Amino acid sequence: MAVPSAVQSDTSNNAGLDGFEDPEKGTNSDIVEDGSVPPRGLKNIALKYLLAGRVELRGVLPVPLEERTSTRYSSYFSIWVCMNTNILAITFGMLGPTYGLSLRDCALTIIFFCMLTAVPPAYLGTLGPKTGLRQMIQARFSFGRYIVSVPVILNLATLTGFCVIASVIGGQCLAAISEESLTPVAGIVIICVLSLLISFCGYSVLHNYERFAWIPALIAIIITTGSGGSHLNQQVPMPPATPRGVLSLGMAIASYMIPFSGLASDFTTYLNPNFPSWRLFLYGFAGLVLPTIPLMVLGAAIGGAIGNVPAWEQGYEKNSVGGALAAMLLPTGGFGKFVVVALSLSLLGNNAATMYSITLNFQVLVPQLVYIPRYVFSVVITAILIPVSIKAAADFFLSLQNFISLIAYWCAAFIAVLITEHIVFRKRQYDTYDHSAWNSASKLPWGAAALTASVLSFALVVPSVAQAWFTGPIAKITGDIGFELAFATTTILYLPLRALEKKICKR
Repeated sequence: MAVPSAVQSDTSNNAGLDGFEDPEKGTNSDIVEDGSVPPRGLKNIALKYLLAGRVELRGVLPVPLEERTSTRYSSYFSIWVCMNTNILAITFGMLGPTYGLSLRDCALTIIFFCMLTAVPPAYLGTLGPKTGLRQMIQARFSFGRYIVSVPVILNLATLTGFCVIASVIGGQCLAAISEESLTPVAGIVIICVLSLLISFCGYSVLHNYERFAWIPALIAIIITTGSGGSHLNQQVPMPPATPRGVLSLGMAIASYMIPFSGLASDFTTYLNPNFPSWRLFLYGFAGLVLPTIPLMVLGAAIGGAIGNVPAWEQGYEKNSVGGALAAMLLPTGGFGKFVVVALSLSLLGNNAATMYSITLNFQVLVPQLVYIPRYVFSVVITAILIPVSIKAAADFFLSLQNFISLIAYWCAAFIAVLITEHIVFRKRQYDTYDHSAWNSASKLPWGAAALTASVLSFALVVPSVAQAWFTGPIAKITGDIGFELAFATTTILYLPLRALEKKICKR
């Protein structure tokens, strides 16, 4: 499939930055072909070192066509596999029994909702090679130059929340095998710092890491399952499934899967745009569902058996998920401790890739920050992650449930806007994502239609929410259908509102 000529004509790394000046480096013309900023003076020895090591400095600048040359399309599959082949998915699966669902009901719910909610991130990832734009920069073409700050802030909070969860689980795993010589706090610090080191190096190193990191993670999970598998059939009896239980677990799964939409294109902007989009979609979809479904089902099995296996229950009460996994490996002796370490390190792939996107979101939020190298934000977010993770570890599952009870709703409204804009109003024409407009408010939509449709959708979402802290009147009858209504209502409202906005502002 040929690339539209309008896309081919835009080869500027710094389109849309003409109004910016950097006091040290002058204008944006100093950004060189690989997206780096050439160091000047003796004070920039460290920066020279980073450039020599190929640390990525491009940040959110559009990737011109001549740099979208990578043909390692399978990397899009491998990065999703690595991000999901870890114990984070197991943790979400363990929520199933808390909603009163048996293992069978959990498995059926997980399969359906995982496949449903993997579609948006897999689809949005196909826009990266065609547009050369990061995910939240693409969002400017519907939310506008300034209003996009609203979903960016929400996305930052969501991605940071996932890093917190992963850091807590990893820290608990390390603490569970240390026989009190290592506290969960120290374990959290170790996981955060190791994630920083990987995310620090940018796209190239991250992709190379993700290609292989899932293999030892998968081996460790298989060993854990084999060691404790004889107890997985000792499930706590559950009543028949109810719509409320099924939809509540479905909401939790959506909270796990849909947020990937906010970073999907971040990992595909360097790929050659001539690759068929449908094949890239399949790579993304498979990378999301193939590891997530079995691991969530495994988590549901573990969660349903903990109450009937005293050693697992004791480990869970002491170190939550990490303690339960360590207890499953007790029959393997000292080797089991090594496996638990591998399980904790399996979270690094998810954390590092998420932190990579967080750093890009900072630059979308405040465009002037494009002149601050991306790795600086990696350090900043790590400094935030450590104390927040330590606080969340005090009551992990309560923190987890409070977190996931919010994110699916806004994410569903967000992807409804992006997908509707691309399919209906831009008619899937990638040349309408003009690189010269990415940072120019006068060339981008106002964003009023996107924000209004998203906000108004919550008139139906709020009555449809079923959480521990609030249950709406609709949800009392149907169960939690908040994220489904957020997507449907936002789509319906956005169609006339965006048409009106285009008629008025002509863009």
